[in-house]
Amino acid sequence: MTPTRRKALSFATFALAYLVIVPLVLSGSPYMLGVLSMSAALSVIAMGVWVTFTIGRINLGQAAFALVGGFTAAILTTRFELSFWIALPAAGLVSALVGVVLGLGILRLRGVYFAMITLSLSETMRLALLNGGDFTGGATGITSIPVPGELSLFGLVIIPDFAGSHSHLAFYFLSAFLLLASVVLVWRLMDSRLGRVFASLQQGQELSQSLGINITKYRLIAFGVSCFLAGIGGAFFAATQQSIYPGSFVASDSISFTLYCFLGGLAYVGGPVVGAFLLTLSFQFLHDLQQYQQLAYALIMIGIMMWLPNGLLSLRWPSWGRKTTSPASGETGNVQ
Repeated sequence: MTPTRRKALSFATFALAYLVIVPLVLSGSPYMLGVLSMSAALSVIAMGVWVTFTIGRINLGQAAFALVGGFTAAILTTRFELSFWIALPAAGLVSALVGVVLGLGILRLRGVYFAMITLSLSETMRLALLNGGDFTGGATGITSIPVPGELSLFGLVIIPDFAGSHSHLAFYFLSAFLLLASVVLVWRLMDSRLGRVFASLQQGQELSQSLGINITKYRLIAFGVSCFLAGIGGAFFAATQQSIYPGSFVASDSISFTLYCFLGGLAYVGGPVVGAFLLTLSFQFLHDLQQYQQLAYALIMIGIMMWLPNGLLSLRWPSWGRKTTSPASGETGNVQ
């Protein structure tokens, strides 16, 4: 079996288990469905951070674009009464547009300078939304966001109204679809010529430029994809919580998204997904430790970083990833 078919088979097996077995087992546990749904949404946002790693940039401002997506969806569904199914892609596109505009200036920066300027974006966006007046709701944010309604095509109901169904299960399936679609999108992107150009930018932009590659264009594409995924995740968060505030995503969340990538494995497409699920579920399962919860959580992260510096997937599950250049190690891998 070729590596591509092996990867596709493994992904199909995972998708089947995630879409069929998990809902069957957990249908009576709204709490666990909610935790898994949120883990999936965080994975989608973290995958955007992973995309910027592929061009050699450490993006610490992903929370800002999740906020843009969340508020875009909230404003469109509450102020303009548009359907969530229109607001969801619009949130991703608006976030991508904001990212491209900002990227024109900040993507020229490298290393720690880029990381620091993106880290400040989270706080800048929070303050901007806080002073947005009635349009953004200010400190009180936007509440009473309606749950996704019915989606029909030519009279045929494709997705039923979430309000009239098992809403936790409905949000679970929506999050699962967004997660699987994001993995496929990034996977195919990295296996395309575009992905190889991204890898060349990571190796050395001067060399890429000397070969005639428009590095500004490709860096903006990567950053736009990253922000699009953040916007989609933010819109899902707003719909799930039925509210969003300027403090819903802050700078510490941006750092968490980066940690998910490191802990899962920077060299693998599935790295941020594994990292997000592991840390989110660990945090929930450690709740009984009360005041020691944060300590135990930190020890888990430190332990993984010490014993598995290339991430959990380095253990490894070859079908999950495509080996690319690891920004952390500087190694160049092979396509699996």
